[in-house]
Amino acid sequence: MKTFKTRHQFYLPDALSEKLDTLTSKPGTSKTQILTDALNAWLERKGAQEIDQRFGPRLDRQNRTAERIERKVDALTEMLGLFIRHQLTLVAHQPPFDVETSRLGSARYAAFIRLVEQRLGRADSGAQKSIAAEEGEA
Repeated sequence: MKTFKTRHQFYLPDALSEKLDTLTSKPGTSKTQILTDALNAWLERKGAQEIDQRFGPRLDRQNRTAERIERKVDALTEMLGLFIRHQLTLVAHQPPFDVETSRLGSARYAAFIRLVEQRLGRADSGAQKSIAAEEGEA
């Protein structure tokens, strides 16, 4: 009967051998299982260290790049928010627009949204559909 296991013979220091005997004194444990688990854990940890050494610098560089991009996006978002707040404050006391001015504003807004969609690479978005619905109502 084949067991799919290979016999190994090795020597352990006395102190380590006593610790192993203590661990295996409990029912349901064996030296083979404890040593197998320990060797597997050691080999996996060594493999993880090799992966960290190989890919760690690249991942660190990508992480720094992502952090820089995030800071820039946060700054741009803040600037856009300030600009919009400024514009809303600037035109808050304007008289209501007539129909032609409103239509011209809607056309400019639609052109702006199309330009944004082109830049983002989205041909068909919900924003374009809502603009078309608004233009149909006006």
